[in-house]
Amino acid sequence: MGLLGFSLGRAELAFRYMDVYKDSTQSVDISSSTGLIVLGGAESVNKSTSYLRREEELITEALGCGKPVLGICLGAQLLAKVLGAKVTRMGVPEIGWRRVRVSEGAEGDAMFGEFGEQAVFHWHNESFDLPVGAVRLAGSEACRNQAFRYGERAWGLQFHLEATPEMIRKWREEDAECGAERELWEPVDANYRAEELRVLAGRVFDGWAKTAEEIEKRLRNS
Repeated sequence: MGLLGFSLGRAELAFRYMDVYKDSTQSVDISSSTGLIVLGGAESVNKSTSYLRREEELITEALGCGKPVLGICLGAQLLAKVLGAKVTRMGVPEIGWRRVRVSEGAEGDAMFGEFGEQAVFHWHNESFDLPVGAVRLAGSEACRNQAFRYGERAWGLQFHLEATPEMIRKWREEDAECGAERELWEPVDANYRAEELRVLAGRVFDGWAKTAEEIEKRLRNS
């Protein structure tokens, strides 16, 4: 969960972490949950694996229940796919620290309203089209669709704003063990702007957590 966990803690939102890659048969009652967060992974959403199909089912169920959804990297690609958008291979992977700037649609957004332009951490070689009816929130030179909002309850982020220096170091070590299949071929400073990005992540994820709280209260009182 990385920095995202701190925002959930500040909002006093308890969470259950499910590793559906290890066990795609786990049961979860979406209807009684505040929301759904789908994190990243190394697979392509276009592969037919049981855990990816399970994640699509959970996203579909959450959207159908009117629950807030947040997808990050692979999670954002899965959300886009569930909403009918294509996910395709990029010409050049986006890995490391790259700048992202908000789009016009970000004005007043709960998560990206005060984002501006920031250097954030990326690790993806696929990207999604903007789902029909969605609002583009941010983009970069290499990837036009970096973040989007669908309706008032679903957000997808292509980049890893949740990543801590410890997480980035772990990802570097894992990649170094991949031999000829490794993806990272340039140095990446895991501590780059660590404090500034912690504050930024708090502001962005606090926005999602606050929205999730408000939606839960409305659903409870309806």
